[in-house]
Amino acid sequence: MNKLTKVGLSALCGSLAAVSTASAGEMTVTGGVDMSWMSKDGGDSTTGNPIGMGSNLTFKGNGELDNGWTFDLTVAMLNNDAYSNTNVTVTMGGWGKIDFNQGNSANGIDAYDDKMPTAWEEPWGAGLGTGVQLVAGVGTNNNVQYTLPTLGGITIALAMAPDMGSADVGDKSTSGETSDTTGAGYDGTVNFNPTIGGEILSGLNMYVGGHMTEHYNQTAGLNNRYEAVGGITFDIGPISLGYATSGVSTGKTTTATDEDWYKNHMYGISFNVNDDLSVSYGQHESQAGYVNPGATPGKESVHMEVTSYQIAYTMGGASIRYADIEVDNAAYQTTTGYDKEARVISVSLAF
Repeated sequence: MNKLTKVGLSALCGSLAAVSTASAGEMTVTGGVDMSWMSKDGGDSTTGNPIGMGSNLTFKGNGELDNGWTFDLTVAMLNNDAYSNTNVTVTMGGWGKIDFNQGNSANGIDAYDDKMPTAWEEPWGAGLGTGVQLVAGVGTNNNVQYTLPTLGGITIALAMAPDMGSADVGDKSTSGETSDTTGAGYDGTVNFNPTIGGEILSGLNMYVGGHMTEHYNQTAGLNNRYEAVGGITFDIGPISLGYATSGVSTGKTTTATDEDWYKNHMYGISFNVNDDLSVSYGQHESQAGYVNPGATPGKESVHMEVTSYQIAYTMGGASIRYADIEVDNAAYQTTTGYDKEARVISVSLAF
């Protein structure tokens, strides 16, 4: 980790050292690089160049107010030094905390889209395009989240995005949409990690969450959008187990072949062989239903299934990961070419 510590006016000139205490915080930068090799079979067997690379930098700053409240800033820069998102969190002691977020998926129900245990990635997230539709809520939009203090192992969070689908907005600016069909979005989540029951229940975690997006342009044939998720994970010794279910009601009403709803079921199990080596198996089942199921043959509903075996080994700042992925009816398509397989080897270096 490279630290840019306590950047104050003293950095300008030694004679100004007396005012360096005006800076109450510090800034740090961390990063890493991922390199991968992928081979494909089935409907997506055209590989081309199998070598991939991704990099990221994360800048973090923090400070403290006179009343003891603290604040944290995170700015993420992804591949090609491209800006990704910013969030500012203010921790208010016994009053909980508030987070101002430009869509890093850490707020609302997006933080619970798939929390199944895994050695590396979610089955649908290891490089093979599946097109699975998960809950997202306000998580990918500009939003504000208030998290109440944890009480009895229960943490409640409420999040709101003033305008769903709008672009990131700079200070002293607005998004300025004039033909937008969506209004505000609202999320609520409850996470429960028991604080009683001794060691047996300490590894238990349960969560539920819901979301609504306002659709106020009825001429576009849209009702309000609703999303919900609920799940449970349990760690016992070196083994982690998980199950969750989620659903989306899109609000679409006009075109017969539009997706009306999505349902998801997900399972996962991982085993930590030792502090460095872990293996896992994950399965994600998703189903899509349509506005008029009888309008188009084959569009009554489509069932997609994704499975993945994974293994990961860590050596200090380096990690080696392998995933074997298979998907049936990718992107909710039943025609030829949408059953796919892939194998991915990834090496990650962090600093």
